[in-house]
Amino acid sequence: MLLPDNIHPEDSVYYNGSFVLKVIHAKPIQDILELYKETRNFKEMTFPVFLLCLDWLYLLNLVKLNPLGKIELCS
Repeated sequence: MLLPDNIHPEDSVYYNGSFVLKVIHAKPIQDILELYKETRNFKEMTFPVFLLCLDWLYLLNLVKLNPLGKIELCS
């Protein structure tokens, strides 16, 4: 959920996506597993939640998948 009404805000994609974005800002091109590992250093989250965050950031046109299969910060 982006902004849930029945769970803690810390469990939302909106909140967790901010940590993924913070990590990708530090290093604009990363392998998906490397990005997940670095994100977990800031915030503990499951891989499915991480993928939902990436989907949400992709829909916002903030990240993309480059031809080499790496996650890249959109410019």
